[in-house]
Amino acid sequence: METKEIINAIKKLPVTKRMLIVEHTLKTIRESETRERMTKAVDVLYKEYQEDKDLTAFMALDYEAFYETR
Repeated sequence: METKEIINAIKKLPVTKRMLIVEHTLKTIRESETRERMTKAVDVLYKEYQEDKDLTAFMALDYEAFYETR
């Protein structure tokens, strides 16, 4: 289906259904953009965690027993 055909088909729908299509389309665009930004951020941070040992220094304590003092 061509873009013009889709637009013409949408124009024929009632306003509530047209709004639903717009809302869903915007939501998927936002999700896609967010996913791309998160993927890029993960790539950058992963490299930093591999190279900068100061960022992972406290991970050595992860498996130690923790006792809360009262």
